[in-house]
Formats: sequence, structure tokens, C-alpha cells
Amino acid sequence: MSDQPAIKTENLGRIYKIRGAKKGEARQRVALADVNLEVPRGEFFGLLGPNGAGKTTLIKILTTLLAPSTGRAFVAGYDVARQPQEVRPRINMVSGGESSGYGLLTVRENLWMFGQFYGLDTKTTYARIDELLQIVGLADRARTKTSDLSTGLRQKMNIVRGFLTDPEVIFLDEPTLGLDVGASRDIRHFVRRWMDDRPGRTVLLTTHYMVEADELCDRVAIINNGRVLACDSPANLKRRLQREAIFKLEVSPLRNGVLAAFEQLPGVRKVVHSPQDGRSELDLILEADEALGGVVTALNTHGAHILNLQKREPTLEDVFVDLVGMSMTEAEKAGEQELMGG
Repeated sequence: MSDQPAIKTENLGRIYKIRGAKKGEARQRVALADVNLEVPRGEFFGLLGPNGAGKTTLIKILTTLLAPSTGRAFVAGYDVARQPQEVRPRINMVSGGESSGYGLLTVRENLWMFGQFYGLDTKTTYARIDELLQIVGLADRARTKTSDLSTGLRQKMNIVRGFLTDPEVIFLDEPTLGLDVGASRDIRHFVRRWMDDRPGRTVLLTTHYMVEADELCDRVAIINNGRVLACDSPANLKRRLQREAIFKLEVSPLRNGVLAAFEQLPGVRKVVHSPQDGRSELDLILEADEALGGVVTALNTHGAHILNLQKREPTLEDVFVDLVGMSMTEAEKAGEQELMGG
């Protein structure tokens, strides 16, 4: 199966039935719709999207934890629904915020136990444990009870657990969620090093952190509301906006309703408003530099004063805004409201 893609989906879909839905309310929710992806072996592939976009649902299907409603999915050349026993020994998974293991066992004991689940012999297991703990900076905590670890250290143990089996394909579902900057950086460096040292191994990362996707991934699929909106390298995704002019403005606080007027101005493609203490931040995607004059005039008309203005290169956040029409933060809030019924 080595000539097959590491991951392939064909018109993949997943629909959840909503229990207890009242008359007039939706009785089902579409989590994934017509997802078509192909990830070759050896690629670091990212799924970038807000919470609730369908990223975790897709990973659950690919790791045989959830059956698709429509379409098919293959991992390491095997059908995840029809051949789960062939898929599982070849993969592993790490999720952010999980608390795997037993608190009374030490780090080393927990990792040995997971190695036994995968059929690793004891000598190989301990050798890999010691090597990986050293790499992630946990060697001095090997005999510490898991219950005594901080959140960041516990997640580093989970990372070691995921890579302990040297899987053909590893799925990382928001692996740095809730971690501080230092722990997140350490985990990113470790994963990148693992990829560089093992040609042919494949990583699928889900994240809503733009910097994480930009730094790590060979290609990124942007997903929202269960649909893949674009898929390419981070550089190519950003290049699609290089013909536009992107500005960041800091202005005095804007009154309610003013933003809608800016979005109607000639040459203005997208406006993202981020209220701050005592000021407002505007991220503008314009068709050309000349459109900025109309924005400045409109600001003056509405009594707003420009505090700072800078032109910048496109980011993956800009690509997301261009595709979705709102920022990642706004999309997450919209998703939360939808799940809460409005």
C-alpha cells in the first residue's frame, strides 16, 4: 500500500441527528459536506478553521472512531470504515487538552503501558521512551506521577505517547490548545524534527492558530461549516491576495453602525473591526491602494481619528477573512451561537 496516498477522502460527509429537537427546529446538523482531500505520504498537512468547523469530526472518521454518513475515506491505503483493523496499527492520535493515562502511575510507567497496548516489546518501548522524553525536555520527570504534572508537561507526555509507536500517519488535533507560548513552541519544534528525521511519515494537524499552520504545514486546507474552501501551500494561499492592498489601522473608537458604511465604499473588499480599550483596530483588504483615500475620508466624516496606519503583507488570517467574510474569532463566535440555537 506504500504507493497509495497517506490520506484520501471521496465526497466525505457526516450528519449528526439532533435529539429532542422541537417542532420547527432543525433535526440534523451537517458537520462535513463533500470533503475531497488527498495527502501524499511524507506531507505535513494542516486543517485550518474555527472551533466547530468540522476538523475534529474529520479526524474521528480518519482514525476509525466515527463512521461517515456519506462518501469514503482511506488512511495508509485502507478504507477506514471497512478495514479499521488494518488502519489502527498504522496510526496514532494526540488531542489538545486530553488527560490520558493514570494519575497514580509515573510518566515512564504510563508510556510503557501505552507501548504494550500497541504490542511493542519492553526493550524497544523503554528505549523510545527515554529518547523521546529527552527530546521534549521531560527526562527529569520520568519518575514523576502524572497527576503531579502541569498542563503543559502533561501534554508533552501525550505527545510522546502519540509518537512512541512511530506511526505511519499521526493525527494532531489542536495539540497546543491552552498551552503557554514556551510549551507550544517546544511541541512544534519536536513535531517538525520528527517529520524531518522520518521521510515518508505523515502528519495531519488541525488548528485554529494561523501562525502554527503557517510555520509547520506544507499544505493547508481551510475549512468552515464542514466544507473545504481552499487547499494549497501557505505561500500560495497568501499569494492569491498579493494583488490586493492590505492595511491595518488604529483609530479612535467607532460608533455602532459605522462599520457597515465602510464595507460599501468603492474598492473595499473586506473590513474586520476589533474593538480595543480606548481605540478600534481595522484590518482592510482593498482592491488597490487608491481605495484607502475613501476610507480615510469616511473616518473623518464619522469623527474618527487615525492613530496609526500601516500596510502589510497578506497572512493566512487575511486569506480566511477573504474566503469566509469574517475573522477566525468571529467565525468561532458564530459557530457557538449556532450550536446554542441562535
